[in-house]
Amino acid sequence: MEKQILGIHHVTAIAGDAKRNYDFYTRVLGLRLVKKTVNFDDPETYHFYFGDEVGTPGTILTFFPWGNRVRQGRRGTQQVTEIGYAVPSGSLDFWKERLEANNVILNNVAEKFGEQYLTFLDPDGLKLELTVPQTVDTRKPWTTEAVNAERAIRGFHHVTITTNKMDATARILIDVFGYRSMLHEVNRHRFTTDAVKEAALVDIVEAPGEAIGVVAGGSVHHVAFRVPDEATLMHFREKVIEQGLHITEKIDRNYFYSLYFREPGGVLFEIATDNPGFATDETVAGLGSGLKLPSQYEGYRDRIEQVLPQLD
Repeated sequence: MEKQILGIHHVTAIAGDAKRNYDFYTRVLGLRLVKKTVNFDDPETYHFYFGDEVGTPGTILTFFPWGNRVRQGRRGTQQVTEIGYAVPSGSLDFWKERLEANNVILNNVAEKFGEQYLTFLDPDGLKLELTVPQTVDTRKPWTTEAVNAERAIRGFHHVTITTNKMDATARILIDVFGYRSMLHEVNRHRFTTDAVKEAALVDIVEAPGEAIGVVAGGSVHHVAFRVPDEATLMHFREKVIEQGLHITEKIDRNYFYSLYFREPGGVLFEIATDNPGFATDETVAGLGSGLKLPSQYEGYRDRIEQVLPQLD
C-alpha cells in the first residue's frame, strides 16, 4: 500500500498569558487539556495540548504561552493565518452567543465553498473559524457541562496558508504529500487528501502584495501533517530531500516522532506520527492532570514548578 499523509496532525501556536490561554480553550471553547508539559527548548514555558478525549491526531491545537516575554505577532504571508474547526449543523448561533458573552472579537456568520463559518479571535489575536462541513463530521467530541455534543468542536476542518505566490507550496502538497486541488474562489484555493475524511483540508490564499507576517503572540508557529508510524515518517523524509529541501533528523517528542522542514513559501511544516500517543505517561482518564516533563528536565522539577504560573 502506498504510504500516505493522513491530513493534519496538530497545529502549534504562540500565546501570552498561560492561564488566560488555558481558560479560553477549556472553558470557553470546551476542549480538553490533553497534556500539560513544557517547551523542549525552554522548560520554564508550558506546552499545552488541547484536543478531544485522547488527543486524536487532527484535533490537537498546542500552545507555547510565553507570558510577558512575547511580542504581538501579525498575520501576513509565509504563515498559517487561520485555523478552522468543524462544528455540527445548527450550532453557529450558540457559538456566536457564547463568544459574544465572553467578550470575544468575532464576525458575523459567512459562507465559503458552500459552508457556513464563524470567524473569531482568541485572547491573543489568533484567528479561528468554526465551520459547518457539508459532510457531517462523525468524530466523537469532548464535551463539557456548557458545551454539549450537539454543539461541541469535532476537531480541525482546515488550515489556511497565506502566501505571495502559491505554486511552490501547492507542489509540496500535491507532489510530496499527495493532496489534490479541490476548489477555488477568487484567490483562495482548497486542497484535500482522500486518505482521511476529517482534518483533510488545506487552503492557500494567494496575496501577491501582502507583507510577510510576524510569527509571535497570536500566530501559528507551525502546522504538522500526520503519518501512522516511523517507517512512513522516514519515507516522507526522503521525499522532501528529493525536492532539494533541508529537513531535520527524526526527533522524539515523547508523544509522537517528528520531522521539520520549511516549505518553499516560508511556512514551517512538521510531519508527525500517530504513535505512541498521549496515554504513555498518564491514563486516558487522567490526561492533562499532571505536569509531565521531558526526562532531561525531571531533575529540575521543583524549580520548574515554582516558575510556571498556576492555572487554577
